[in-house]
Amino acid sequence: MQKKHTTVETLLEAIPYIKKFYGKTIVIKYGGSAQTSPDLKEKFAQDIALLSLVGIKPVIVHGGGARISELLGKLEINSEFVDGHRVTSEDTMRVVEMVLSGEINKNITSLLNHHGAKAIGISGKDSSIIKAKPKDNGKFGYTGVVTEINEKMINNLIKEGFIPVIAPIADSATPNHPGFNINADVAASKIASAIGAQKVLFLTDTVGVLDKEGKLLNSLDKKDVAKYKADGTIAGGMIPKVDSCIDAIYNGVNKAHIIDGRVEHSILLELFTSDGIGTQFLRKDNPNNGIDMDKLLNDEM
Repeated sequence: MQKKHTTVETLLEAIPYIKKFYGKTIVIKYGGSAQTSPDLKEKFAQDIALLSLVGIKPVIVHGGGARISELLGKLEINSEFVDGHRVTSEDTMRVVEMVLSGEINKNITSLLNHHGAKAIGISGKDSSIIKAKPKDNGKFGYTGVVTEINEKMINNLIKEGFIPVIAPIADSATPNHPGFNINADVAASKIASAIGAQKVLFLTDTVGVLDKEGKLLNSLDKKDVAKYKADGTIAGGMIPKVDSCIDAIYNGVNKAHIIDGRVEHSILLELFTSDGIGTQFLRKDNPNNGIDMDKLLNDEM
């Protein structure tokens, strides 16, 4: 009986947050262990199905770096990273598209549909949802910089009740071009800004952004990130993640979060509990003098 009471209390605690996010769009960058562990994949699919059932509109942007690196190794194709971005040769680009747009995208879509979500898998090339140009004038090969998001197409899918599952492969303005490999964190940020998402969540294999003593940094803004990048606290693969968070909150997204995808139901813990998890990014110098807009919305209900 006590267990039943605890379950009811948990549900009651979630009600204000369900009300707050009802009808809102949440972009989720899906990667790390949450994408490779069979058990965590099931929990992720359950979370997304639940969000949809309670009236929240999820959009999934997925990575696939581990699987890409694995297949590149088997094919003996060299690949390197600079500041967290993969240098993409023409041969690498073929593998990237095959893994992201084919294997991973369709696996995620199938799993979500199996759990009752109405998911549709697409590539950034479809209807030119993502357009890009070469990063650093071609220094990174076929790794691209996003130039345009076709938000109308994404919003149309959402209005039709679909959950878009987007592979971060971008279209080029040049005909017969193989396309561009886009960092999934960057793609999620750009899509969240373009479609006016309430939040963007980045699932990764860390509890959040950590200081040099390994302690969690709960809340960050642009100035904080600049300081931690300068002293080396934020480095490597964490750079595109925090940069994407900052880009999102300064381009119309209310909040961005880096959360631990290794924790079961981490999405629900962030959205539907008072404490949340991970590191949040919000504008401390916003026009509301640092007011937490999520708290403000909650107080007004």
